[in-house]
Amino acid sequence: MKLLPFFAPLVIIPSNALAQGLDLNALLPSGGGSASGKIIQLLVALTVLSIAPGLLIMITSFTRFVIALSFLRTGLGLQSTPANLVLISLALFMTFYVMTPTFNHAWDTGLKPLIENKISETEAFDRISQPFREFMMAHVRDKDVQLFDSLTKEKHSLDDNEKLGLQVLIPAFMISELRRGFEIGFLVVLPFLVIDMIVAVLTMSMGMMMLPPTAISLPVKILFFVLIDGWNLLVGSLIRSYS
Repeated sequence: MKLLPFFAPLVIIPSNALAQGLDLNALLPSGGGSASGKIIQLLVALTVLSIAPGLLIMITSFTRFVIALSFLRTGLGLQSTPANLVLISLALFMTFYVMTPTFNHAWDTGLKPLIENKISETEAFDRISQPFREFMMAHVRDKDVQLFDSLTKEKHSLDDNEKLGLQVLIPAFMISELRRGFEIGFLVVLPFLVIDMIVAVLTMSMGMMMLPPTAISLPVKILFFVLIDGWNLLVGSLIRSYS
C-alpha cells in the first residue's frame, strides 16, 4: 500500500498515451491525399530508389564498356586478373565520363527544380528523362526500335521520338548496346586468338606434345598487349564510339 502512489503514475501515463491513438497524417509528409495514398507514394518512391542503379545501367553506356572489358580478359586468358571490382569500377568511371553532359542536363532542367519545389513530380520526370531519351535515340539502331515498336499496338516513326515510349526505347537501346559490345569484343579477342593458333602450331611442329600452348601464349599475349599500349587504345576507342 505504501508503494501504490509510486506505481500509479506509471499505469496512468501509458493509458493516457494509448487513448490518444496514433495519427498517421502527423507522421507522413504534408500534402494532398489521404494517409493511405501517402503510404502508397512512399512505397513507390522507395521501390524506385532501390532499382535506380539498375535503371541507370540500362540507359547509359555501361553495358558496352563492361562487355568489351570482359572480352579483353577472356582473350588474354586470365581468369581473375583484372578483378571484377577493377573492371566494373573502370567501366563506371568511363560511363560517368561519357554521360556527364546528360547527367548535368537532367540535373539542371529536372532534378534541381524539383528539389526547389518549382515543378511537379510529373513534369520533373519528363524533364529528367528527356536527356536520356536523346542519348538513347542517338545510339540506338533503327532495326531494334522497329522490332519493339512492331510488337506494340501504337506505331510511331523514328523521327517522332517524343511519342516513342520508354517501354520501346529502353529495351531497343539495350540490345543495340549488347550487339555493339559483342562486335567490339570480337575485334578485341581476334588478335589474341591468332597468337594462340600460332603458338599451338609451333608447339605441335616442335613435338612438344606435353607442353600446354597456354603456358607460352599467355606471357606472349600479355607482352603484346603491353607493347601496343592496349589499355589506352581500348579505352580511347570505347569512349570515341559515343562521339
